[in-house]
Amino acid sequence: MSPIKPWPRLRRGLEHDFHVIKVRQDVVADPRTGHEHPRVLIESPDWVNIVAVTKDDQLVLIRQWRFGIAETTLEIPGGMAEPGEDPAVAAARELEEETGYVPGRVVRLGQVHPNPALQSNRCHSFLALDCEKKHEGMQDAGEDITVELHPRSAVPELIQSGAISHSLVVVAFFLERLHADAQGTR
Repeated sequence: MSPIKPWPRLRRGLEHDFHVIKVRQDVVADPRTGHEHPRVLIESPDWVNIVAVTKDDQLVLIRQWRFGIAETTLEIPGGMAEPGEDPAVAAARELEEETGYVPGRVVRLGQVHPNPALQSNRCHSFLALDCEKKHEGMQDAGEDITVELHPRSAVPELIQSGAISHSLVVVAFFLERLHADAQGTR
């Protein structure tokens, strides 16, 4: 079997900037045949997600409206990292902005590519321990978030029941589980 070769970009398409993402359609060449193929690309800053746990082992979760599915979802806090911002700093900032909770310490869990077929960014996941409520949060314009506390032990049921359905949130909990297993804390 021959190795997979990169697909060279023949033409860069017109870019549409929607503030949180940029979308364009490039034309690439199949390295095996030379045939041209259009490919849609979505560019976005890196994202951060944070599994936040209070001192009494409660998860800090958020509920918000998601326009893609036209429903509310139960998620962990998260958002976009600013250009040049350390992802751990971005995660703690997003946690505080969305919930008013401040972490005692932040542990890196890992990163994934949200959808490498279309997107170039990464989603970094973190565990925030010993979180304390300091204020009511400072939501961005266009956000309408409610904060909910759930027992940490409820995660499997929340995922299996579909109460938590956001794939990147499920990944963050999986990475948190791998971290706990590696530390021998579960």
